[in-house]
Amino acid sequence: MGDYQTQSLWRMRLGSALRTALACTIVDCTVLYGPPQLKKYITYPSFSYMTTILIAPDATLGDVMRSCWHVIFATAQVLLSSVLTLWLVEPKNFTVEVAVVAIALSAFVVALPESTHLMSKRIAFGQFVSVYVGTVIHGAQTGVVMHPLGVASSTVLGAFASVVAMLFPYPRLSYYEVSESWRMYAGNASQKLARFVEAISSRDKSGALELLSQGQSLSKEAAKLLQSISNNLETMVWERPHIKFLKPNYLDSGERLQEIEVPLRGMEIALSSCSSHPVNLIDEELRRNLQSSEVQVRLRLLQAKYSLPSDATLAPESYREIFDKPLWAGKPTTNNRENLPAFFFLYCMELLLENQPIARNPGNTRKPNQEPSDSQNQQRWTFKSVWRNIIPSTRSIIFALKCSLALGLAVLFGLLYNKENGYWSGLTIAISFVTGRQATFTVTNARVQGTALGSIYGIIWLFIFQRLEKFKLVPLIPWIFFCHFLRHSRMYGQAGGISAAIGALLILGRENYGPPSEFAFTRMIEASIGLLCFLFVEIVFYPMRAATLAKNKLSQSMEALRDCIGVNLCVPASTGLREKRRKLKSHMKELETFIQEAETEPNCWFLPFQGAGYNRVLGSLSKIADLLLFVAYKTEFLAQVEQNFGGVWEELRQQMNADLELLKVCLEEASSIKPMPVSETMSESDYHDSELGKPPRGFATLGCTDDKEVETIVSSFLQHLQEVADKVHTSDIEEKQKSQMILCLTSLGFCISSVMREAMEMKKELKKLVKLNAPT
Repeated sequence: MGDYQTQSLWRMRLGSALRTALACTIVDCTVLYGPPQLKKYITYPSFSYMTTILIAPDATLGDVMRSCWHVIFATAQVLLSSVLTLWLVEPKNFTVEVAVVAIALSAFVVALPESTHLMSKRIAFGQFVSVYVGTVIHGAQTGVVMHPLGVASSTVLGAFASVVAMLFPYPRLSYYEVSESWRMYAGNASQKLARFVEAISSRDKSGALELLSQGQSLSKEAAKLLQSISNNLETMVWERPHIKFLKPNYLDSGERLQEIEVPLRGMEIALSSCSSHPVNLIDEELRRNLQSSEVQVRLRLLQAKYSLPSDATLAPESYREIFDKPLWAGKPTTNNRENLPAFFFLYCMELLLENQPIARNPGNTRKPNQEPSDSQNQQRWTFKSVWRNIIPSTRSIIFALKCSLALGLAVLFGLLYNKENGYWSGLTIAISFVTGRQATFTVTNARVQGTALGSIYGIIWLFIFQRLEKFKLVPLIPWIFFCHFLRHSRMYGQAGGISAAIGALLILGRENYGPPSEFAFTRMIEASIGLLCFLFVEIVFYPMRAATLAKNKLSQSMEALRDCIGVNLCVPASTGLREKRRKLKSHMKELETFIQEAETEPNCWFLPFQGAGYNRVLGSLSKIADLLLFVAYKTEFLAQVEQNFGGVWEELRQQMNADLELLKVCLEEASSIKPMPVSETMSESDYHDSELGKPPRGFATLGCTDDKEVETIVSSFLQHLQEVADKVHTSDIEEKQKSQMILCLTSLGFCISSVMREAMEMKKELKKLVKLNAPT
């Protein structure tokens, strides 16, 4: 990462930490030093802190406005339902059992609708715990209206403090964050392009590899910046009126930015495939052309740094000096494998120069301000879609049951252990739920460590300031800063950072709760009770380990890859290939998550997880998916220009199709995984997996195609491509179009041969994984 990006990141995190500390300070001062008329309504300051910690960190004004809306929605839900419940049951009749049933039922009802945001559900869970456990503790003295109103007021205080903090010293807008991230991305792309052009032109292999390594590091940073842009685009609508002529033109900015990122990714693949330096194809004239093209693209990126992100790829005409002469005008040589990566590199440079929409379907593009058609609006409100929104899905029912059971058990055991502090077992896990699966052991461990760390910090400073209670808020400020950076660490993450911050806030930011050390010890026990209940329920509902899920998801990814391969790679099926590739990318993203989780979970009595092998397979899958996008775009281009070549293209396309069919068969065999039952010769102990309750089925690779057979088919395909390229080279069409056609054909040869090479490497890795999972 460059110095500018590093400084921007640190400024952003420091500013976010400052605003979080300010929000917590507002709550502290209100709770400890506010007027008595106000303090009597803030009966649960602990929930004010929790609300602030949930909303303020890393938030923009749009994030806070959206979160405040979710807080208001959750508070209205809880206030109405809890007042009605207390009126019907009466506080004097609220026993531990009644409270547990009320919390479990309320959590189920709140968690069931899929349309309710997760933030609203978490806030509602915590409010229900505070209301019903407080009723058990105070009994008949509990006010039917005033008690829930005190919880609601405490929640609103945390949300209000977050809003005020976001406005100081000036609003942190999502619009500004998107613009800043885009400027950083434009600078990143410019640096990356310079590294790649310098690497392809290098005469020294070690120097080229160093430049490639620098470019790959920049690619990782670019992925983070693109994710930041995507996240902030969702909250921009909360910062401005929803008026038609004020709507931001950022609806398709993600795809527009991919128009820059995808060719750069192609250049990276081409460079990683170069076997020697200097590259034979790159002569002095071509070096000058590449450098001139680089300057042109970098100028456009530089100008785009000061433009709106939605217009970043549409620079003014004065900056779009596309060469009249082609980038490449020599004789094509697809038979020389060493030149194919260089041809593909030139093709990607041509895409950048022409600003081609490779990341989008050509038939599905829509202008930023264009409204959906009437037929599209009608499709949104079909009976099926309405019925789907009314009837909860299986996933939402499982999530509701999980939340209900976990909160019910946590409150039950928390109250049985210590009635006066029974809140903490439920409140600890109320903010921990996610709609899907999470790394349960890792998250639980981080929360336990964070709670202990924050509690110890608070006790130490209370002991130091025991005679200066008015200054006990001073050590909270550096701690909030520390916890903010702790959220971004690998060891603790968001879960540990939140727990550490709340642990210190509840000791230093409250008063009149007894001896601090006794309270801290009790709260840690209560938090452990809640986390154990949370861990138990997660294991019950998601019994499979991440290693098993990674194995299953790998199998599904291979199925998706075979679906991509099953599409006819020739025109006009490229749209189907794009859609199936998107499905493959979705599976790969889940697979990456499971691999990361499996590498951190305990192995216990299971075989160690082979993370390195899975990551190598995932790397090959990623490269194949990227190359398939280029294949789809090239087939679209060939469909548009084939009429210019008459029968030349038609007579050779049949031969190429035959080669592609053979390659598809080989590729399907190389990527095939099928369930493999335990054979009679295998002992059950070899495959025993207690989480499934029976010997599971592993996976085995299919296919007997060897490397020589694949090499023969690829050579035949490249030979037919050479014949087409030679015909194009001797034709009488315009030089620029001829150059584009030749680059397209040679790049198609590179993509197909690279896909086959990666598939064969993937096949070898899969065989290793099978052998490691089933040694016999």
